Amino acid sequence: MQGNVKQGTAGRALIAMSGGVDSSVAAMLLLQAGYECVGVTMKLFVNEDSGGDPNRPCCSLAGAADAARVCADLGIPHYVFDFTEEFRRDVMERFVTSYERGVTPSPCIDCNEFLKFGRLLERARQMGFDKVVTGHYAVIESPGAGGDGRFLLKRAADQTKDQTYFLYSMTQDQLAHACFPLGRLTKPEVRKLASEAGFTNAAKAESQDICFVTQGGYAEFIEHYRGEVAVPGFFVDGEGRKLGRHRGIVHYTIGQRKGLGIALGRPVFVKEIRPETNEVVLADEADVFTDRIVVSELNWIADNTEGTVPAVFSEVAIRYGATPALAKIEAGTDPSWVTVVFCAPVRAPAKGQAAVFYKGDTVLGGGRIRGVTAASAQNINKK
Repeated sequence: MQGNVKQGTAGRALIAMSGGVDSSVAAMLLLQAGYECVGVTMKLFVNEDSGGDPNRPCCSLAGAADAARVCADLGIPHYVFDFTEEFRRDVMERFVTSYERGVTPSPCIDCNEFLKFGRLLERARQMGFDKVVTGHYAVIESPGAGGDGRFLLKRAADQTKDQTYFLYSMTQDQLAHACFPLGRLTKPEVRKLASEAGFTNAAKAESQDICFVTQGGYAEFIEHYRGEVAVPGFFVDGEGRKLGRHRGIVHYTIGQRKGLGIALGRPVFVKEIRPETNEVVLADEADVFTDRIVVSELNWIADNTEGTVPAVFSEVAIRYGATPALAKIEAGTDPSWVTVVFCAPVRAPAKGQAAVFYKGDTVLGGGRIRGVTAASAQNINKK
């Protein structure tokens, strides 16, 4: 396969390879495009240390072996970089601490920000590589497309696989040194390319869940990580009246109905989590809808004026896979936060999750949800 490819004429590319079909095809496409390629698997943690499955598709010993096998097929070097300390600090610890604070985390966003386009990009530069390449389904458009000399991040051709939600925090520098070869392909097309290339992982199952939560649920992982069982507390209603006992706040997320373990004669949902009193507030489903959220830790991609709101109206996604909802973005009293007012109420936005702003297929930017009413903005810097 490699014999007909002239290597190195387009630049040097470091390929982040998990052992899955997406990163394998990404490596093949960059090699065919004339890049000198090196495959790298990031050792983030060891599944077995958490009682996990060593054959899990992502972040496993089997995954590293699959990546090495594909690199051998392509005739390119393969290395393993040990980022376990950084991953534990910047992803796992943030994940656990968020749940302990009653906040819903976004570990995939943290992994992209701190590991793939943080630590790995730093290592790539040290080694003299031009690009960090991943199997993300997203499109990077070079300067000129936006008319202001900025790189743009756009939705993938395969809308069912689009991963721009997880990439909204990328900076202009990161976009300039990243490459997403699969952005204009569909998943079936990617599998077909892998099959035609003879990759043994062409039909490999995808990793759908949080990579380090290998067995049980996320609450069980948190208890294992901390080495202690979550402290039980009380379910309460909006007025603070006790409704029953809960198993610990890490077992619950905003909007949750199933698994509450309480019977009140009607469906109830988690509306709020109060870590300061160890209470979980339950309410009717209508009460978990809201028409406004406060968003901070902002990153604007498609605007070249820092500290301004680039669009009055935008489509806003409040969780991965959710259909973006039309909303008005209102600037706050300082540029560190905005209020998003939806044209129609949205269900169960959760503090800590990302709110990503779109204009058509273009990612304008995004941030973290820090409140669900305009009044919350007054205390934004205290949270």
